[in-house]
Amino acid sequence: MIEKKALYITTTLPYVNAKPHIGFALEAIQADSFARYKRLAGYDVFFNTGSDEHGQKLFEAAQKAGRDVREYVDHYASEFEELKSALDLSYDSFVRTTNPDHQRAVQEIWRRCQAKGDIYEKEFEGLYCIGCERFLTQKDIVDGKCSIHLKEPQLFKEKNWFFRLSKYRDEILKYLKNSQTIIPDWRREEAINFVKEGLEDFSISRERSRLSWGIPVPGDEEQVMYVWFDALTGYISALGWPNEEGDFKKFWLNGDILQMAGKDQVRFQSIMWQGMLFSAGLKNTDRVFYHGFINSGGQKMSKSLGNVINPYDLVKKYGTDATRYLLLRHVHTTEDTDVTWERLDEWYNAHLANGLGNLVSRIMTLSEKNVSKPVSIPEWKNLEEYSSLFEGLDFNGALEYVWEKIGSLDAFIQEKKPWETKDTEIISELVRRLYTIARLLNPIMPSTSGAIKELIKKNIKPEAPLFQRLTTTN
Repeated sequence: MIEKKALYITTTLPYVNAKPHIGFALEAIQADSFARYKRLAGYDVFFNTGSDEHGQKLFEAAQKAGRDVREYVDHYASEFEELKSALDLSYDSFVRTTNPDHQRAVQEIWRRCQAKGDIYEKEFEGLYCIGCERFLTQKDIVDGKCSIHLKEPQLFKEKNWFFRLSKYRDEILKYLKNSQTIIPDWRREEAINFVKEGLEDFSISRERSRLSWGIPVPGDEEQVMYVWFDALTGYISALGWPNEEGDFKKFWLNGDILQMAGKDQVRFQSIMWQGMLFSAGLKNTDRVFYHGFINSGGQKMSKSLGNVINPYDLVKKYGTDATRYLLLRHVHTTEDTDVTWERLDEWYNAHLANGLGNLVSRIMTLSEKNVSKPVSIPEWKNLEEYSSLFEGLDFNGALEYVWEKIGSLDAFIQEKKPWETKDTEIISELVRRLYTIARLLNPIMPSTSGAIKELIKKNIKPEAPLFQRLTTTN
């Protein structure tokens, strides 16, 4: 028996200091869609996600809410775990950074880097952004505020442990010069520029007296580890590391590794994390894919502005598969996209209710009335353009390809007028082409794909529209 090729896919591990937002839903659906596609292509896939449950930002959020920090993180971690059902995610692992197995892995990677001479202690004073979880340089500050979170950084002075990232400048540059390491390529150029501007060693611990919510530093009871050594190690603790057999050997050492992240993560995922892997003597990530941000009404989503769109609200209004469609097709794969409820309604009605849903109803009504038995379905033939788009992580392009097929089938119906001719050969051809569309939808809208196939198998029309037309907006 030929062993399947192995693929490891992981999302970032989002903070559980609030409910999931639409940006992470996009990342999770992109990862899930690619995982489903690769399974269909014959790969053995391990798909990981999880939650980052330590750090000052989270600790302060729990204090502000007047809640015990453990109870607080358990509550919000469950909100992220529930995305599996809400978004129909097929992940194999949900790693929580408060789990004992993960904490053992974090302490082990610390010890390995320390043994290499790459962790040292020093007193440091600097401007710190709690939102970014890092000290800022002058180029990170605009008008006295963090350029990302638009809040004034705090001045901190304390003794911390630091990671010697600057030591790995040449190795990281060599790694980044491989054109496959980052998608899209302009993010790779961005990472290269970060390195060329000069790598600074970064703080990886905090004084326990200021922040007790974290993993203890090995050999130093006065310090707890900070976010990067903790959260980033989740990518390998999910595979059972530091046990270097089993899933870790299969998917990390011998498989293809794909990390998914937002565009603000370039410095962390493709520079800091790679430096840690170099130091620990572990294989580097093969590829990191970066998506853009989702804005609303021309502004970045913000609780204070009241323009945040919650993925659970999307699912409640449109359904799971429609939510997957809307984010994969109408949110740009790699650049920022502006999304409003009005636009979502327009896309839903035009392309799902009036588009795919109407097409399925028309064809299966014709087949039920005029074809005496279920149509025989030909064997699957790989469609190279579709496969190429998915392999390139071009989710927009893959969905455009499917909807071009839907448009062509609609045009074919208008040309042949089977409702007048009752031509069973034409109607059977319509059903076969519809089945091909259902196959293409499998990684994108799995439930809809299955529903269409079932209608064709039974040769019946849907009892109700697959996508109910919306008459009002939020």
